[in-house]
This record gives sequence, C-alpha cells and structure tokens, in this order.
Amino acid sequence: ELLEETLFLTVNIIDRFLARENVVRKKLQLAGVTAMLLACKYEEVSVPVVEDLILICDRAYTRADILEMERRIVNTLNFNMSVPTPYCFMRRFLKAAQSEKKLELLSFFMIELSLV
Repeated sequence: ELLEETLFLTVNIIDRFLARENVVRKKLQLAGVTAMLLACKYEEVSVPVVEDLILICDRAYTRADILEMERRIVNTLNFNMSVPTPYCFMRRFLKAAQSEKKLELLSFFMIELSLV
C-alpha cells in the first residue's frame, strides 16, 4: 500500500548507495529494505515500523542491523534524499502536456520497466 514515488525513490537510493559502497551479497536484502525504510520516511504519511521490515526479511536481520545500515546509507549519500525520479518527471510532463489517460498509462508502464 505504498506510493509509487516510494518505489522509485527506493530504487534511486539503492542505486546511488551501491555506486559508492561495496556490499556483500548477504547484506543486499538489508540494503534494499533499509532503502525502502528511508524512502518511506521521505514520501509516506505513515512509515512502516522496523519490526515489520524484520518480518519481511524473515528475521534474517536485527533492528540494530537495519538501523546501522540506515546510518551507513544516509552518511554515504550525504543526507541527500531529495532527488528527481522518473516518476516525478513523468507526472509533471504529462500534466503539462495535458495528455490522455491512455498515454499516461503507457508512460508509467515504460518508466516502471526502466526500474529493472
């Protein structure tokens, strides 16, 4: 039940973090879940609690692991969470273009494919 902006910001945070830091394979899920937590804190009205994220990871990590990774990501990105994402750009562009619904759906489908 998260916003689309949260998904795009999560991928952006992961991408920028992994471009600067090496993460062992066992900690990639931890980096992803923590990036989602940071994106939720930035975009969402109600943020999931850390315990929910621990359950998502099937208890592979502890609360301390997630909070430590959060500190590491934030420090690596120099607290720069406000970045333009393809979703924000596309939403503004389509509004300015006064596009049809069909074009909007196709455009959002295309940028979701670019997440991979």
